[in-house]
Amino acid sequence: MVTAASAAPAAPGESVAATPFQAGERLRYDVVWPSGLTLGEATFTADAETGGWAFRAQIRASLPNFEIRENHQARADGALCSKELVKDAERGTKAVKETVIFDQARGKAERSTEKGGASEFEIPPCMRDGLTYLYFLRQDLARGRIPPPDDLNFGGQYAVTVTYAESRKIEAAGKLQEADRILIDLMGPASSHSFEVFFSKDDARKPLVIQVPFDMGTFSLRLVE
Repeated sequence: MVTAASAAPAAPGESVAATPFQAGERLRYDVVWPSGLTLGEATFTADAETGGWAFRAQIRASLPNFEIRENHQARADGALCSKELVKDAERGTKAVKETVIFDQARGKAERSTEKGGASEFEIPPCMRDGLTYLYFLRQDLARGRIPPPDDLNFGGQYAVTVTYAESRKIEAAGKLQEADRILIDLMGPASSHSFEVFFSKDDARKPLVIQVPFDMGTFSLRLVE
């Protein structure tokens, strides 16, 4: 059973206990349309680097006259406080290329775009980007807790709330597995998003199914291996 955590987030650079994910982990997903049609694939990787972690998420999917291509790279310290986020995404005719550098010691971050725009903004202690937050959430679930409401950055600033919904069996990686259904709500100044993620109940706490909202509808990322 998972419970809400009231403890403050770890300070930047603080060492943490062993994570449920391992260096070199690679998770591969089918991208599935609500009708059940497989449209593409996604991969999530975690690699250790000096003093922290490097995460990467890639999504490729095709619909008639609509292509989705996303490549997100994040670097974080040992406490999973963000160092850098690089987004390179195309959804149909919309394209985004930007980099956010997090200076946790100064409580500042700088966002720059491919077109040369740059802006600096304040961040709370141990600010996390959206990709790093997924791995942080796995870590908290492995410790038997739900993180309290927090802020995260995914290009823009969002308030994130995580809620435990239920436990049930789902099919992923070719078999039925026990999973915790977790609801993730993001609220920003101009938009909001809601995700459902089914995490395995074993020690690894892998995301088995991720429901992702896109302009064309809600896609499912379903674990293959």
